[in-house]
Amino acid sequence: MIKLVKVMKEEEHILHNLMQYYIYDFSQYLSAITLEHDGSYKPFDLTPFWVNPNLHPFFIKKEDELIGFALVESASETEPNAIQEFFIIRKYAGKGYGKIAATQIFSLFPGKWFVTQVERNYPAQAFWRSTISAYTGGNYRERYDQKRRSIQEFDTNSLS
Repeated sequence: MIKLVKVMKEEEHILHNLMQYYIYDFSQYLSAITLEHDGSYKPFDLTPFWVNPNLHPFFIKKEDELIGFALVESASETEPNAIQEFFIIRKYAGKGYGKIAATQIFSLFPGKWFVTQVERNYPAQAFWRSTISAYTGGNYRERYDQKRRSIQEFDTNSLS
């Protein structure tokens, strides 16, 4: 069973630990990502997630095992829901757990959605196209921005 568990402020260090694997995997797509002098990657600034009510950090668990995380921005008056970051550890990648977690996230935050992937991250593009297409029955739009990021947009309120 796959479940989303809200990350509490006192668990921030656990999220930072997990994010090291994400940044490591992601570094193959962005050459600007390099190790710090202490051998770790520069941590994300998660401070906004503890003060902004539209930012939602989740652990993704299989039973009770931590297998990933999602950073979600819920819709505001001017912006749609967005997946900021999403990660499943390599051991569990390609087994459908990410699709289950993403679907749960889409259901938690109904309305308009905006999901982006960097230009060279073809596995992520394939994952999101497949996941969003299955969730929406193909009722989504894809485009590229000026940075050549792939963007999928859809509205859960328009799904039957």
